Order: sequence, then C-alpha cells, then structure tokens
Amino acid sequence: MKKLVVFFIVMFLFLNIDLVAQCPMCKMAAESNLKNGGTAGKGLNAGILYMLLTPYLLVGGLAFWWFKNRKKVIE
Repeated sequence: MKKLVVFFIVMFLFLNIDLVAQCPMCKMAAESNLKNGGTAGKGLNAGILYMLLTPYLLVGGLAFWWFKNRKKVIE
C-alpha cells in the first residue's frame, strides 16, 4: 500500500500536464488577451489552479497530521 501511495505521489509530481481551468467568460478574456500578444491567460490559469489546489492541500495536511498523531489503543 505504501509503495502505491509513493508511486502516485511521484507520478503526480513529475507529470507535466497543461490544465485549463477557466470559466467561459474568463476563457474569452484570456484568449482575446493572448491574440493581442499578452500573457494574462497563463497567469489567470495558474491562479485558478492555485485556488483549486489550496483546500485539498489543507484538508490533506490535516488528515496526515491526525493520522500520524493519533494514539493507538492497546487492549
């Protein structure tokens, strides 16, 4: 089980996928900016993905902390 978890962590860390996480309105604005030579679309995408990832990291960190610090009951 531990090997599987480590495998997925390593896979996700080194996997380079271009993700597009924009609503249609933001996508139109970003595409318009890119057509005019701007780079706002890339920054907008990175910001959206950052905001999407933050809650998962917080909950995952708390779950990991709880799992590592829980007391085992010996009967």
